[in-house]
Amino acid sequence: MPVAPPDADLRALIDAHLHLEGPLLPILHALQEAYGHVPEAARPLIAEALNISRAELHGVISFYHDFREVPAGRHVVKICRAEACQAVGGTSLADAALDRLGVGWHGTTANGAVTIEPVYCLGLCACGPAAMVDGQVVGRLDAARLDALLTEAGA
Repeated sequence: MPVAPPDADLRALIDAHLHLEGPLLPILHALQEAYGHVPEAARPLIAEALNISRAELHGVISFYHDFREVPAGRHVVKICRAEACQAVGGTSLADAALDRLGVGWHGTTANGAVTIEPVYCLGLCACGPAAMVDGQVVGRLDAARLDALLTEAGA
């Protein structure tokens, strides 16, 4: 479990965004950028600053899949789970990747090298199965190519 940042640092980051219209998402993005996740310690501070309930805040954080509760690994691999990629072998490719890494979706390998996540459409429907590795899209994946990408990422 990550060490909680000091409240003063969290408050400063939150306060820096309060002047914005609709500051919740910018605050969450700033926290994620600063800490690699949205620290649990920040949640009551955000709720108080924005006068929203913790349940409302949780709803927003859980709705947007890119917000993390814990930091990701050094590399993030997102595998497309949309129907077009599934139709050309994406499901078996995803299952093989999860088995190889020994984790479930949103899991990080024991060495901290790779976090694997599902994504629902990367816009490469004609080039599926597709994935995104550290923000770079990769199409026409097969087991060997995905294995090479995972090896290169340190898995």
